[in-house]
Amino acid sequence: MEQLQGLDASFVALEQPTTPLHIGSVMIYDPSTAPDGFVRFKDILSFIENRLQLSKTLRQKLVKVPFGIDYPYWVQDIDFDLEYHVRHVALPKPGDWRQLCILAARIFARPLDLSRPPWEITVIEGLDNIEGFPKGSYAMLSKVHHSAIDGVSGVDMMQATHTLYPTQDPLETKDPWKPESNPSQFESFVKGSLRSMTMPWRQMNAARKSMPGMYRLGKGLIKKDFDLKAMTGAPKTRFGGTVSPHRMYGANSFDINEVIAMRALCSGSKINDVMLSITGGALRHYLEAKGELPEDSLTTMAPISVRAENERNTMGNQVSAMFVPLGTHIKGAHDRMKYIGEETAKAKAMTNAMGARQITEMAKLAPSMAMNIGANLYSRFKLADRMNPIANTIVTNVPGPRIPLYSAGAQAVGVFGMMCLFDGVRLGHIVQSYTDKITLSYTACRDAMPDPDFYGKCVEKSFADHQRALKALQKAEEAKKTEITQPKKPAAKAKPTKPKAVKAKAVKAKAVKPKPAKAKPVKAVATNGASETKH
Repeated sequence: MEQLQGLDASFVALEQPTTPLHIGSVMIYDPSTAPDGFVRFKDILSFIENRLQLSKTLRQKLVKVPFGIDYPYWVQDIDFDLEYHVRHVALPKPGDWRQLCILAARIFARPLDLSRPPWEITVIEGLDNIEGFPKGSYAMLSKVHHSAIDGVSGVDMMQATHTLYPTQDPLETKDPWKPESNPSQFESFVKGSLRSMTMPWRQMNAARKSMPGMYRLGKGLIKKDFDLKAMTGAPKTRFGGTVSPHRMYGANSFDINEVIAMRALCSGSKINDVMLSITGGALRHYLEAKGELPEDSLTTMAPISVRAENERNTMGNQVSAMFVPLGTHIKGAHDRMKYIGEETAKAKAMTNAMGARQITEMAKLAPSMAMNIGANLYSRFKLADRMNPIANTIVTNVPGPRIPLYSAGAQAVGVFGMMCLFDGVRLGHIVQSYTDKITLSYTACRDAMPDPDFYGKCVEKSFADHQRALKALQKAEEAKKTEITQPKKPAAKAKPTKPKAVKAKAVKAKAVKPKPAKAKPVKAVATNGASETKH
């Protein structure tokens, strides 16, 4: 038995019927790589059953404390039933991408049963007409509650459901798993009461530790090193408001090497910056087509890990968030990339100054009962419809392996993420890399985005904008490089030319006989004879 801590407990307390806080993925498999060239549902069940021991998360359930006065506990489920968690459906004909997205959205919208281990896998067969994937492929849609998945448990679950080779011998080690009975309600209530009495002191200690960060933040604001506009100035759009129970889903896939090359659009940028810019461009195209593009830039909340090096093997979410403008007010992809690069650097500097880890530690000390009551009131009175949003969307980056994975011998040929939503933020994006591809997946409330196919075209258009911007930059740099490296040709020497002779008509001078000198001096008299030239 293990008690949830901090953020993990908040994911349980904040869950509402219309905003289930689970995340997931859609993975597409090619069964031709399996030993027999095909995979049956019972093969998948046997494969997962044999590897359950690799992840304790798969067989543990939540047990809540009476009246919610303390955080819930993880207990190994004595009634665990694998076939409840792994389901099987078929996509109707013709089995195309749109039908897969519609079915995925419907399955993902349903809340998980939190009285059981909070995860499900739905095997979807009949993917016969999806461009870019082999005919006869199947998909596995996974749903895992956010309280149960973190960096460590996520890796464990991936190992339990995948291998590095298509043919791998079953595990022969003895399964050490031991089921547990539910803890005594009375005992957990007493422990929770005692724990709640110490909460004020722990909160004061956390607040004391956060003071240096608050001082650095205030100092940075005075010097104008930081700007709070990104955290407080998100404009109102259709993506704010109360979330309905219905979801829409879509995704786009790109060559990861093309995205890496686009980093040249802004010096020092990363893949995440490129995907933020592509997302910003897509949102601009979408809202512009609807006639709803605001003058101010839309803002995304970007989760960041604050897990320390010595905590890499510990359970529990260790995440904070930063707020980054998406540059939706900028038309050009190149200029938007530069803008996002600058704003991301500012957001990181402000997050570091505040002490993201200390903010996370304070969030861990929020009373479970207070979080639950607050979430109920916020949802019941639809306060998200009346308040300014803290962000317009979420964009989270999930780096995946660059080598192929296999499940029951079938090679995973496509990986797409799915995002939970909450009141105030009705659109979420997941950037997921796998082998030589990178995908941008989007989950939306149906009221906010009823046309995910059109948004997918906006994503493609934004990607093309960045391709053109990169080509223009490369062309300009190549021209500049050629101009610098190419030696200048010496100026041609002018050939000496003879001055043109001016022809003059010869004039014969008349001979003038000298007058005999006189004894007396006389005045000189000019004559028009000796030096006169006719013209």
